[in-house]
Amino acid sequence: MEHTYQYAWIIPFVPLPVPILIGMGLPLFPAATKKLRRMWAFPSVLLLSIVMVFSADLSIQQINRTDIHQYVWSWIINNDFSLEFGCLINPLTSIMSILITTVGIMVLIYSDNYMSHDQGYLRFFAYMSFSNTSMLGLVTSSNLIQIYIFWELVGLCSYLLIGFWFTRPIAANACQKAFVTNRIGDFGLLLGILGLYWITGSFEFRDVFEIFNNFFYNNEVNFLFVSLCALLLFAGAVAKSAQFPLHVWLPDAMEGPTPISALIHAATMVAAGIFLVARFLPLFIVIPSIMNLISLIGLITVLLGATLALAQKDIKKSLAYSTMSQLGYMMLALGLGSYRVALFHLITHAYSKALLFLGSGSIIHSMEAVVGYSPDKNQNMVLMGGLTKYVPITKTAFLLGTLSLCGIPPLACFWSKDEILHDCWLYSPIFALIACSTAGLTAFYMFRIYLLTFEGNLNVHFQNYSGTKNSSFYSISLWGKEGLKTLKTNFHLVKMNKNESTSFFSKKTDQISGNGRNIMRLFITITCFENKNTSPYPHESGNTMLFPLLVLVLFTFFVGSIGISFNQEGMYLDILSKWLIPSINLLHQNSTNSADWYEFVTNAIFSVSIAYCGIYISSILYKPVYSSLKNLDLSNSFAKIVSKKILFQKIIYQLYDWSYNRGYIDGFYAIVLTSGIRGLAKLAHFFDRRIIDGITNGFGFTSLFIGEGIKDIGSGRISSYLFFYLSYVFIFLSFYNYYFSL
Repeated sequence: MEHTYQYAWIIPFVPLPVPILIGMGLPLFPAATKKLRRMWAFPSVLLLSIVMVFSADLSIQQINRTDIHQYVWSWIINNDFSLEFGCLINPLTSIMSILITTVGIMVLIYSDNYMSHDQGYLRFFAYMSFSNTSMLGLVTSSNLIQIYIFWELVGLCSYLLIGFWFTRPIAANACQKAFVTNRIGDFGLLLGILGLYWITGSFEFRDVFEIFNNFFYNNEVNFLFVSLCALLLFAGAVAKSAQFPLHVWLPDAMEGPTPISALIHAATMVAAGIFLVARFLPLFIVIPSIMNLISLIGLITVLLGATLALAQKDIKKSLAYSTMSQLGYMMLALGLGSYRVALFHLITHAYSKALLFLGSGSIIHSMEAVVGYSPDKNQNMVLMGGLTKYVPITKTAFLLGTLSLCGIPPLACFWSKDEILHDCWLYSPIFALIACSTAGLTAFYMFRIYLLTFEGNLNVHFQNYSGTKNSSFYSISLWGKEGLKTLKTNFHLVKMNKNESTSFFSKKTDQISGNGRNIMRLFITITCFENKNTSPYPHESGNTMLFPLLVLVLFTFFVGSIGISFNQEGMYLDILSKWLIPSINLLHQNSTNSADWYEFVTNAIFSVSIAYCGIYISSILYKPVYSSLKNLDLSNSFAKIVSKKILFQKIIYQLYDWSYNRGYIDGFYAIVLTSGIRGLAKLAHFFDRRIIDGITNGFGFTSLFIGEGIKDIGSGRISSYLFFYLSYVFIFLSFYNYYFSL
């Protein structure tokens, strides 16, 4: 077993050969690399599967022995300074490693089919593998410098993945927005790390926590400075996990391909912020003001994310705000000191949200048969409806993910969210009421997504789309000679079949059109375009897209069982608690979290009742049969069904506008920050040109003017020089004589 731990340092580097080989193969052997581009899905999945098996083995050993292992290697050694790189294996590391690898494998398999038509296929898998490497390096880091390096690499990968279709201006703006917003938090994180080193003189986690706690309890360090360092560290997590007020980048991140959205919102970037707070919780927990701030920010994010998801029309942006709200629950639990519950919800939410995002990708994929490639149409839930009979497997998987996120037993999120609500009641009734109300809102907007997407009549919503709609496909390659090409395709000429697939994992090989034109070769081989029959209706995705959905359904059903911690006597210790014993002991907390049946049933009835209320209201407002698209508006339907009072209608309209316009926060930032910074820049430019340059240029012009004025004095005549000399002497002697005469 010790032998296994000694080789744990290879975990981050196992997926790295894929981006390296792709990066080397494209410039050195471009033709061969592009010709064999579909083969890269297999090594990507294989290498990440090796990491998953290795991580699972380490986790099993930790559950059985409950110990922590750390291996370090010296990098920089000096008399007064030493920096080591290493690998830290503890429960938090193993949990995150399993999440990253399991979700990552599902996303990679799914992406082989989903991205098969895109010319940037190779670039996509290179980015994805490098992102997995960066995240695995982050969670296994043993010191502050190492964690910051991988933290920045995760941010870089997110920038590249969000802006994958960089030729689209909206995608380019989205990745820049995410990058700039996260720079705020990353700068705070860097300052916090430097502040901790100033206090403790070490970058190693164990040394930092031990020295810091000793200094703090012995009053040997300034409390304000310590609080400032902790606040700066927390700022990094606020930006990365899209907590208020640095959450504005998250919905725009949906401009990347849907598999990227699933990876970012389930297992990688947004989970990094929760991981960071959990890693630094031994430091935060001794500063009550910081813990209160963490819980307050989490609570605000919970409520804000839920309200902003109420009226969104884009299915992916609705799920993005759902992710923001659920991350708020995790941050709230960490702020309450509920380390185990926060990580429990991180696990259950990761699988449920990955299922929902991949399900939304399957929906978008099927909608292209009707409206073509147009994010404004094939992601707009208002234009959907009636998809149940066309995509039954996707519908079932999406429904189970929706029920899980709503907190319906026995699905995964029920177990973790119920514990968070219970801890909120123990901490503050106000916090508990807000958290419980948000749980109802979660059930409301999640079933709104489900009902708008799958229920109703397809013909009503697509009566303007007869199957002859032209569509535009973006084929983007960073290294290819073709660059960006737009292909107009008549869907009557497109061949579709849901039972055939051309992915790497399928038995069927790619079918190339007989005319041999390169521009058609890119798209005729798409999975859903291989059939003799023409279908203007949505269709089920290929098998390699459905397989990850079915696997994630199993996780959604059974992963909650690892946190069930009660029996009739209330003495049973669940798997998750046994797993986290070393970390919980480090926080000086009780490792048991068991409850009796009566307490559990009482809490469960309350939380499930709230969820069912949200589902019921959503089913009333978004009933399956729609007479017109106007009934889909929350404001109109709610005002007509619930009340006809003008004041109440105005309140509903304002709530709808608040949600649809993202709480006006983006507009506020645009006015206050963007316009304000531009105004300050213009003022600084004016001051620099008119004042600073004006003074400097004024001296120059003054010297020039004086020089021009006196240049005629130097005529070269000695008689003139003598005249001026004697004149100056006479004036001087006159003043001298007058002064001494007084």
